[in-house]
Amino acid sequence: MSRLKTIDPNKAEGRAKELFDGPLKGKHLNIFKGMANSPAALDAYLALSGALAKGELSEKEREVVQLAVGQENACDYCMAAHTMIGKNAGLSEKQTIGARRGKIDDDKKLDALTRFSKTLHEKKGNVAENDIKSFKDAGYTDGAIAEVVANYALATYTNYFNHLNETPVDLPEAPSI
Repeated sequence: MSRLKTIDPNKAEGRAKELFDGPLKGKHLNIFKGMANSPAALDAYLALSGALAKGELSEKEREVVQLAVGQENACDYCMAAHTMIGKNAGLSEKQTIGARRGKIDDDKKLDALTRFSKTLHEKKGNVAENDIKSFKDAGYTDGAIAEVVANYALATYTNYFNHLNETPVDLPEAPSI
């Protein structure tokens, strides 16, 4: 059971109603019902994820970051959500598990991304020059590095929100690893 009040999309008012009727139409997930206690917090989530969707990292790559960080932060809700979204974006189940483990065997570029995401987490952003070089050697740019940090921030936001709220998982659970 959620620790915060759950906002029923059908009874939402004001900005929360606009969000549920607009960008979240048909996406009435428990995370959004909890975040809707603050339309500003929900707007922040939508704005950042929307902006990152326009970046150079593909949806598949963004999901690798989400899965790697979700695993590091032990967020069951996010691992379930991003396993499903990642598969819809073209990741295999094996790749979703690999992203969580920090090693994707069948794609060198995605492997570099998951390793860089986990390194970013482990070193709290204080990555070494050789970490950046290895990531760039895999074909990533400075722009991609900036986007990994932004995706990391988005993942941490949702992971911590779900921990605080004890958001019930309303999606198929991610496979155990």
